[in-house]
Amino acid sequence: MVDLILEMDDEHVETFFEIKIDNIFLENGFFTESGLVENMAQTCSSVVAKDYFIDENYNDKEDVNVVGFISGIKTLKIHALPQIGEVIYTKALLVSKFITESYSLCTMKCQTFRADELLLEGEITLFIQENKS
Repeated sequence: MVDLILEMDDEHVETFFEIKIDNIFLENGFFTESGLVENMAQTCSSVVAKDYFIDENYNDKEDVNVVGFISGIKTLKIHALPQIGEVIYTKALLVSKFITESYSLCTMKCQTFRADELLLEGEITLFIQENKS
């Protein structure tokens, strides 16, 4: 649910996503609430999950398989839904993270926009771990 990462560092990410007609989160020509939450989760996960895919020298790691899921939604306000063909921009900021050898937890604040119009705002916690099987 992310077409392009526009900007990213260790605490911040901005993404771009075009709502296409074949998206599974469409209903009556609109991108659903569940779709906005999934876009939020995938945008937010890129900040913490990137450490699984690149090493400390920013070299790609080979054959990495990561699994992640939403472990909690602290706040969520959906103000409007975008339509097919529209582009949304999602911005997320790291609030906290907890990293162990076997998994990572991160909490992030997120906002999604259509141009300058705020569509979604919320705070989400994600669980991410490498699948070593």
